[in-house]
Amino acid sequence: MEATAEEVDRAVRSAHAVRDALADRAARAAFLRAAAELLEESGEHIIEAADAETALGPARLTGELARTAAQFRAFAEVVDEGAYLDIHIDHPDATRTPPWPDLRRYKIPLGVVAVYAASNFPLAFSVPGGDTASALAAGCPVVVKAHPDHPATSELCASVLRRAAARTGLPENVLTVVHGFDAGVELIRHPLVSAAGFTGSVRGGRALFDAAAARPAPIPFHGELGSLNPVVVTAAAAAQRAGEIGTGLGGSMTLGVGQFCTKPGFVLVPEGAAGDQLLKTLTETVSSTGSGVLLDHRMRDAFVTGVRERAALPGVDAPVTPGAAGAHSVSAGFLTVPAARLTADGPHDALLEECFGPVTVIARYASVDEIAAVLARLPGNLTATLQTAGDETGDPDAGPLLAALTPLAGRILVNGWPTGVAVAPAQHHGGPYPATTSTSTSVGATAIERWLRPVTYQSTPETLLPAELREDNPLGLPRRVDGRRA
Repeated sequence: MEATAEEVDRAVRSAHAVRDALADRAARAAFLRAAAELLEESGEHIIEAADAETALGPARLTGELARTAAQFRAFAEVVDEGAYLDIHIDHPDATRTPPWPDLRRYKIPLGVVAVYAASNFPLAFSVPGGDTASALAAGCPVVVKAHPDHPATSELCASVLRRAAARTGLPENVLTVVHGFDAGVELIRHPLVSAAGFTGSVRGGRALFDAAAARPAPIPFHGELGSLNPVVVTAAAAAQRAGEIGTGLGGSMTLGVGQFCTKPGFVLVPEGAAGDQLLKTLTETVSSTGSGVLLDHRMRDAFVTGVRERAALPGVDAPVTPGAAGAHSVSAGFLTVPAARLTADGPHDALLEECFGPVTVIARYASVDEIAAVLARLPGNLTATLQTAGDETGDPDAGPLLAALTPLAGRILVNGWPTGVAVAPAQHHGGPYPATTSTSTSVGATAIERWLRPVTYQSTPETLLPAELREDNPLGLPRRVDGRRA
């Protein structure tokens, strides 16, 4: 099953050979819509295969398949509109100092994109996931390194996408799949691979990121590696709605057995009666959550070891103890610690690192200054959440704390929970390292920008210009001409 170096080379070269077939925007859009349609038509088989390999359950996987198909349709609309080409035309202007020549700029596809599939989303972040959909939308052929946790699902989805290509007159090799650890290393090093997208662990992602940078010709590596997703509960919020917050937190941190990249893994809660009430509700919510199966034994072992080591630290309590529950399952829980123990380097730094699975850390703070000291020590995140009182004027801490959270993450939530990432044009799923290795998003319309590069034509005769940049705009594309939308 694992691809050899020769098979990886063949996959990349076959993808590179068909890149010109993706140049037609109408054909690409038709392909993306056909992919969505065929994924839905094959949904029963896809969900059955994915559930057998991941134990995520039909309900969760049905929703994920709907999201996956929606991503393809969304990118088809992006391709149809054409604004992603970011066309700018500046006519000659001899009155400028220095004078302007005729300049025409747009974006072109990078070439073959390597996509590294995720374990926790066998559809939406794997073979037919957002990295694949956005790269194909940009006009880039894709070679996916399938995740070992769901190889059959990967092959099934690949066959669906290849059928969609054939149905719309495109070569099937606009998408190919390879398997195996060594194949992943060979893929990132291949000279015809022009960019890569990754969702996974900090360790694995950083190794591939370093390999991408060490190539004779380095390439962009858009990696999503890990996130603590901090939550700050203001004193006013706890006093106003402790029960609501405790219930919401319990539901969010245990959703999908805690295997979401946006799981709230670290929460700052005030000391005192209101904070105590919040923890009481959280205890009731988490205690009523049944045990669950993690995606593979490696994740289960890491979770059990991680929570045991964290719980053994001085001053750490476990109101609901997380850990092993039978031979294959794990139970949800949470840990508490005084925030003062986290304001300086020490063994408690482990509490500021992601632990994948159904656990969160509650740090009890005594003052806003203590919150600030802890936030200053946090790594980059995908999300950061502020739970505040309903009326901001009655919560004087809300503004300063929101400002303190903003540098830490790519998506800032107020009075919500981070699990659940809408596939919308304004979405940003990324953040400062180690959340991601770039400033781009992997969800939403602007994810397409990762696989494009700008090119400017200067003083080029009309007959030599690409159709996208010609004066009469034969393709009817949105663009800026002399600084104004046209």
